[in-house]
Amino acid sequence: MDDIARVRQFNRTVTERIGALDDGYLSRGRPLGQSRLLWEIGAAGDRGAQLRDLRERLELDSGYLSRQLRALEADDLVRVEASPGDSRVRVARLTPAGVAERAELDRSSDALVGGILDPLTERQRERLLAAMDEVGRLMTASAVEVRCVDPADPSARTSVAAYFAELASRFDIGFDPARTRPTPDDEFREPNGTFLVAFLHGEPVGCVGLKLHGDEPAEVKRLWVASSTRGLGLGARLLREVEAAAVALGVGVVRLDTNRTLTEAIAMYRSHGYVEIPDFNGEPYADFWFEKRLG
Repeated sequence: MDDIARVRQFNRTVTERIGALDDGYLSRGRPLGQSRLLWEIGAAGDRGAQLRDLRERLELDSGYLSRQLRALEADDLVRVEASPGDSRVRVARLTPAGVAERAELDRSSDALVGGILDPLTERQRERLLAAMDEVGRLMTASAVEVRCVDPADPSARTSVAAYFAELASRFDIGFDPARTRPTPDDEFREPNGTFLVAFLHGEPVGCVGLKLHGDEPAEVKRLWVASSTRGLGLGARLLREVEAAAVALGVGVVRLDTNRTLTEAIAMYRSHGYVEIPDFNGEPYADFWFEKRLG
């Protein structure tokens, strides 16, 4: 079978085995979508779950989310109201009946999982759980979306601030943004460059910028991956994405610098074809400088 057929077969096996095809998921009288929504609202605790966050977290369109919430409200399981701090923000909270129903969902879900694991040998359970962990990581990696954004966009600002904070915590001598070579926003905007941000469930989890220098090699800058998404190959993906953006802008050679404490980044650059070169920019925090020819 080809790749698509194998994934579709896997999806059919999983949906059948966990009971996702039943209108009354786990014999609770409502479909899986409503049960998952109920669970996510409860996970937000007393503060409630903003509808915007639910849409992004579960990748639901507004109309579908509204219909499912109305159904849960009709069953007196959920209450939707304006946020006390901002009347424009809608928040969903569980009612006392909703809290009890979520607890029953947890018990029923545990029993379903037990029914999957119990028939297996210990070795089979270990293999299944290891495979599930790997599938979960890879499915999460595939859910990451990389977009070109304006460097002044809040997602870009948040990412760069997190990047600077990580450098400050990891560098032997700390990190002061005022001492590093400046890159004004305009230098990350076409035709001078570009800025990419990686999103997972609507939240920024990585970034990278490209700064052009006319006929000279372009610079890759601000490559950062959130700790929550380490191990997903996101750093390598951002590197590939920014290289593709460089080629689209007519760039044939890219360069970058890095600090000796960022050992995982150094290893990644070398494994992706970057070769060490002499200091080309005088960056005070850099210990290594690299170059790669594209195309």
